[in-house]
This record gives sequence, C-alpha cells and structure tokens, in this order.
Amino acid sequence: MQLSEQEIIRREKLTKLRELGINPYPANLYPVNHTSKQIKDDFSEGKQVTIAGRLMSVRDQGKASFAELQDSEGRIQLYFNRDVICEGEDKTLYNTVFKKLIDLGDFIGIEGELFTTKVGAKAVRVSNFTFLSKTLRPLPLPKTDEQGHVFDAFTDAELRYRMRYVDLVVNPQVKDVFVKRTKLFNAMRSFFNDKGYMEVETPILQSIPGGAAARPFITHHNSLNIPLYMRIANELYLKRLIVGGFEGVYEFSKNFRNEGMDRTHNPEFTAMEIYVAYKDYNWMMEFTENLLEHCALAVNGTTEATFGEHNVNFKAPYARVTMTDAIKQFTGFDITGKSEDEIRAAAKSMGIEVDDTMGKGKLIDEIFGEKCEGNFIQPTFITDYPKEMSPLCKEHRDNPELTERFELMVCGKEIANAYSELNDPIDQRERFEAQLALSERGDDEAGQFIDEDFLRALEYGMPPTSGLGIGMDRLIMFLTNNPSIQEVLFFPQMKPEAKPLAISDEAKAIVELLKAENNQALAQLKEKAGLSGKKWDAAMKELAKHNLTKVIVEGDNKTVELIK
Repeated sequence: MQLSEQEIIRREKLTKLRELGINPYPANLYPVNHTSKQIKDDFSEGKQVTIAGRLMSVRDQGKASFAELQDSEGRIQLYFNRDVICEGEDKTLYNTVFKKLIDLGDFIGIEGELFTTKVGAKAVRVSNFTFLSKTLRPLPLPKTDEQGHVFDAFTDAELRYRMRYVDLVVNPQVKDVFVKRTKLFNAMRSFFNDKGYMEVETPILQSIPGGAAARPFITHHNSLNIPLYMRIANELYLKRLIVGGFEGVYEFSKNFRNEGMDRTHNPEFTAMEIYVAYKDYNWMMEFTENLLEHCALAVNGTTEATFGEHNVNFKAPYARVTMTDAIKQFTGFDITGKSEDEIRAAAKSMGIEVDDTMGKGKLIDEIFGEKCEGNFIQPTFITDYPKEMSPLCKEHRDNPELTERFELMVCGKEIANAYSELNDPIDQRERFEAQLALSERGDDEAGQFIDEDFLRALEYGMPPTSGLGIGMDRLIMFLTNNPSIQEVLFFPQMKPEAKPLAISDEAKAIVELLKAENNQALAQLKEKAGLSGKKWDAAMKELAKHNLTKVIVEGDNKTVELIK
C-alpha cells in the first residue's frame, strides 16, 4: 500500500501516542451526556458537560487554543487552556498530545464547563480530553477565506457517492436529505398504521420474478441446486396475503432490476406497495393524494416543494387525465381501436424508435413516454391504460380495451402506480400467456414466466382489491429538490473503482516529470530522468504498455507526451 506524506505522518503520530501509553482506539464506553444542539438549546453558564465528536478546526494561540467539535447534531466551540488541562508541572497532555499528535478529523471526548466567549459565542472550556479514534487519512476539508469564498470543497460527485462516509462529515447539509428520507418513511408508516393496515415482509429471493415488467438479477441456490431471482416487485406475494384474509397490507421493499443506470434509476431501489381489499382505483386516487399531502407536510412542513425550476404543490386534489386523452392532446393521434401495426406506424411517424419485438402496450408506452410524460409538472393522475400495458390490472368496467389503472406523474416522472387489481384467475392466465408470447418475440422486459402458484391462489378467491406502488427514492428526490437519485441513496451503485497502476519507480519518475511539463523532447526528458540506458528503455516500454505515454516523431524531432 502506497501512503501519502500525510498518511505516513499520521501513522507516526499513532505510534507516539502508544509510546505515551495512550490507546488511540479505546474499547470502553465514553459517558456522553450532551450533544452540541442540546448545549445550545439549553445553555447554562458553568454547566458541566461531557461531549464527543470529530475535531474539525483548531486555532492555536500558544498556551491556549480554540477548536470546533462536530457531533451528530452540529458543531460546538471548544476552548483549550494549557494550565486548565495540565494543572501540575507536566504539560505533556497539552504541549505534546494536543498540539503535536492530534489531527483534524480525530474523534475525541471532551469534559468541561460551558461559558460565553468575549465575542458572545457559546463554548466549552475543556478540563480534560480523551482520544476515542485516531484518523489515518486526512479529511478533504473545504477552506473559506476572509471574504467567505470556499476553496477545495468536496464536490466531485463520484468521490462523494463512493465515499459517502466522508461526504457526510465534510458536507453536513447532505445529512439533511437523509433525515428527511427517514421522516418520509415514518410519515407513510403512521398514515397506514392509523388506518389499521399491517406492515409485512415478503421474499427477496424468488423462484419466479413477477409483479412487474423488468429484467431480473439471477443467482443460484447451492443446496437446492436451483436458479433464484432477486425481487423485481413484491406485488404477487402481497396479493397472496389478501387471498389469505388480510384486508390491508403494505411493505417497504428493496427491489432489484438488472437494467440501465441514470439520474433517476438505480439497480437497487426502494418501493412501497400497499393492497387494500374491497377498494378500487378511484378510491385509491383519493387515498394517494391525501397520503402525499400528509407526507409533504411531515417532511417539509408545507405541501409546496421546489424541484429544479418548478414549484410543485402536493396539496390534494390532483388533476386526472386519461392516457388516451393525453396522447391525443400532445400528438394528435387517437389510439382508440387502433391495431398494433397502426400504432407502430404512428410511432415511427413521430420519430420514435421502435422495433418488431414491441407489442401494442410497449408501443403506446413509448409514445406516451416520448411525447406526453414531460408535460405533466404538477401532480397528475394518468388513468385508464390500454389492457396490453397492464397484465395484472382489472379490465375497465366501461371499456374492455382499457384497464382500471393510474400512474401519478410529477415533473414528468412517474412516482406512483395503482390498479383495481385483476382477481379473475382465467383472465389472469390469459394475460400471463400474452406476456410470455411477447417475451418469446424478444421483449426482454415482458413476463418470461407464468406463476402457477399465484394463479392457484387466485383460484381460491381474492376479493376486489386496489393496490398502489410508490417509488420512495423518486419521491424523496422531489421533496428535497435533488435531480439525481444518487443524492438520496446513502450508497448508490457505482462502477468499479479504478485501481492505480503498479508501475516501477523509474516509470513514476518519468510521469512526474511530464506532469510538470508535458510534451518534452525525448533527449531532454531522458537527461532529466537521470536513468541508465537500460532502465530508461525498460521504463519507456512500461509506460507505453499501460498507454500512459506516447512518442511523437516529426522529422528528426522526437517528443514524449503524457496521455491524459
């Protein structure tokens, strides 16, 4: 492992602490009795407190120093005085341990009394401090000049998502998003629980992936010697529970879909699904808008939210537009009664990329997604989807070509999906078979299996039921004004971290010379490197092999360039 100069110095300090008999990683409990927020909210001059956290800044003033401690609820100012901390002749704890061996980012415990500084700041006068954890890597702390300009901020998105533990420390505002995320889950739970619905758990590993049109992750169970699929949705299991006699069940489920990644999609995501017996999609629309109004108030204290350039209001009621009317409004094309070939031709005429694997439902979905979705900014229910788009949804009571389904659109994105659930086992089998036929045509998102056990459950009878699914990650994006799903996931999926190339010291020396001045004459570079002919040739071959440098020949001139 190659260490930076800072990392080497911190390890040396670690050794010196141990030589002084100080354990940098003590195992015993530290008796914290206050947080920074509690101190500020209930400040009392002279009160004795015990707090703990990370040391985030130090202003050394010789025999005294000011510092800042950051805990889970904010920051508090500390005042270190040598003669207070070290009452006797031995000043090692202040002069050596505090001033020379402590680093920014170290976890320390503080005992002291509260006082007000000359400038009116609330602070802790330290009487004793304890090492709780020595940090071996320096934090990427931003710096602020006298004019308030911030430098070296930790803003690189890839680094922030990959090292969320650092992001949370140096960008404390990030924590607010996840506090609001928890508030959202708590608000939704309380809304359901108050109505008597039951939270349940269903399998993540499934023998048949169902409940959605999506490509699953596949794994293998060694003992049973069978393939298993990671859950793409929990719908079919929750419906089994309705068959079993529960009148209202819900679950916050981790779902997994082996598909693309972008600003609104992560292969692992959290969905909430709820199923209530004896209800239909009209009831569920009213339930949904009241639920989201309740959640917006719980998270932000208001039904209004800002998302990018849009101001969105989650106050009920929401507009209702049929899918047929939406497509007609924004394309002029009426899908009513049209054949698959007619819809495919219409899609092509609109400049939408389609292919022969797409059935009627997928074609309509593409038209709506390309031409209509982005126009719905305020919360809007898109209702009455064509039957081909909804294999688990009850046929519309007034039009056999449609289903009783709605999706809730906000700022051009779907955040909720709901049905009057299909409970006719014969109709359900026919829908599954139609999906299987699409899969055989090459649609890898269509259902590839017929879930015989689910059909058997329906044959035992499922009462009229309405179900609702909400993408929790997307919803919190809208409530916290975050355009990227990675911002609302603690640990989003990332591409593998690039490993540093293991190259020789001679090759590294050449790279450093080219970093200082790129595109140097070959002879000049060789002279600067000071390598023997044999070592020079070996290093240059190594750099070329790893595609780090290239030699440019122009007539008699040869130059070496570092490939960035």
